[in-house]
Amino acid sequence: MTPFLWLCLMGGLAIFSSTMSKNPALPLFAQHLGATEADIGFIAAASTVVGIATSVPAGVLSDLYGRKRAILASTFVFASAPFLYLLVRSAWQLALVRVYHGLATAILGPVALAAVADAFQARRGESMAWYSSATLIGRLLAPTVGGFLILSPNNFNFVYLACGMAGLAAMAIAARTPLASGGTPHRAGRRGLGAAGRQLARGLGQVVVSRDILITGLMEAVQYLAYGCVEVYLPLYALQIGLAPWQIGPLLTTQVAITAVAKPLMGRLSDRWGRRLPIAGGLVLGALALAAMPQARIYLLLMALAALFGLGVAMVTSSTSPLASELCQTRAYGSAMGVLSSIKDVGHASGPIVAGLLATSFGYSFAFAAVAAVLVVAAIGFLLSVAEPRPAGP
Repeated sequence: MTPFLWLCLMGGLAIFSSTMSKNPALPLFAQHLGATEADIGFIAAASTVVGIATSVPAGVLSDLYGRKRAILASTFVFASAPFLYLLVRSAWQLALVRVYHGLATAILGPVALAAVADAFQARRGESMAWYSSATLIGRLLAPTVGGFLILSPNNFNFVYLACGMAGLAAMAIAARTPLASGGTPHRAGRRGLGAAGRQLARGLGQVVVSRDILITGLMEAVQYLAYGCVEVYLPLYALQIGLAPWQIGPLLTTQVAITAVAKPLMGRLSDRWGRRLPIAGGLVLGALALAAMPQARIYLLLMALAALFGLGVAMVTSSTSPLASELCQTRAYGSAMGVLSSIKDVGHASGPIVAGLLATSFGYSFAFAAVAAVLVVAAIGFLLSVAEPRPAGP
């Protein structure tokens, strides 16, 4: 297989492992340990908070030292973290394991996308979407497989053993995947580490002060705020209306399946027609689905709303990463993807916390509607503030 296909396979297994550790197992496991709904929000956010502080350094270091080392480090965490869940006996211990596990996706996310940006100048949106869809295949299968591996309401061991096996496989593939060096590692060797570091600092500075890149990151953050709300509280809402764990898993699988199938098409369309409208349209579509979810009590209707939300996610996320790379004036793609990932993680971490506090105080309907309103406001603000970049060169 080509290096790109190996990268896709590794990413799919890694995300399968990490997603199965939380969907639908994490909120159910935390509830079994005695955590309240608000506590569950903080536990779910623990892994994502790590990404806020880790993604930018991971992207910058991959620009400096190459993508391979960073990817190997992330897959080691994917392989080792699942086995720590077997030792958890309290909610605070679960939060600590989530912090460690969060290092994996915080590193892999921006570095893998930077590796794709290294390899593809033209068709970058479509190529990034194909990689993302490969990871979404893992995210798609994980909730259903994880739901069936929850043998009883107080036995999650088989889920985390399966997560560990998938993480070990991802690490083995990463070790044999050849990657372009990316960034400036060879120049660093010839000119000295300090000179290369200063060059990367200038590139990162250009990324950080770019208003349009930061706004694009904010759109992804808002999308993932909603995503975090859905992945944590849709299972609890479904449990509340009488669904079993094996029924809850397919709801999340449906949402991710639609995202995975639609992303390459959405990426191709954004390559041809521009990034702005898919981002704004996807936010509005997700808002409509999100607001309707806590009103639905029919299983098939809830599944249809999950699918609609997944389509909105595909529209947004297939355009934000290529847009950020096109707005980057240097080739410091790792830095750009790291900044984007950190901003995204702020939203992803906020989703469970905000939704948990709102659900505790006002109920699921108000919590989901409030997050939906944020999506609509963000879509309008984005259209008014960010111009379409010039098409990427060949």
